[in-house]
Amino acid sequence: MNTESPMSPTPVGTRTIHVGLRVSDRRRSLDFYRSLGYEVVGTVPETEIGHLTMLKLPGDEFVTIELVDPPDASPPGLSHIVVTVNSLNDSIAALRAAGVTDAASPEPPDNPDTPRTVIITDPDGNQIELVQWPQGHADGITAADWAEGTGQPDD
Repeated sequence: MNTESPMSPTPVGTRTIHVGLRVSDRRRSLDFYRSLGYEVVGTVPETEIGHLTMLKLPGDEFVTIELVDPPDASPPGLSHIVVTVNSLNDSIAALRAAGVTDAASPEPPDNPDTPRTVIITDPDGNQIELVQWPQGHADGITAADWAEGTGQPDD
């Protein structure tokens, strides 16, 4: 039985950037991932979805795991997957044409210096964050995305 879907004439995503994992104890999770060799690239406290800790292995070019410490009692597990796109507007149009009804307008509005993002939901309720990087930005999150003196490990 062929379970493959027909290919869209215009691919939306170009690269999986990282996976966001909801954690129940940020310190314990950070210790675990450090024991695997991951290093903290930066943190983003107090976001809408919680405290974010960006991790990568020494050989990774970009952040590959985002630990999400939610502000509520959300269960541990997948928070979201982040996928880069060349054009957020074109991607949203292609998704809507394919029947994806929750492809909302991107936030923040067209600002050439910040990434543009939108969250969509797959058929099982998993969140996928689409991101269009500013012109000249790397294809993922790196230490350069944090100003000097920030992004220190959560000690």
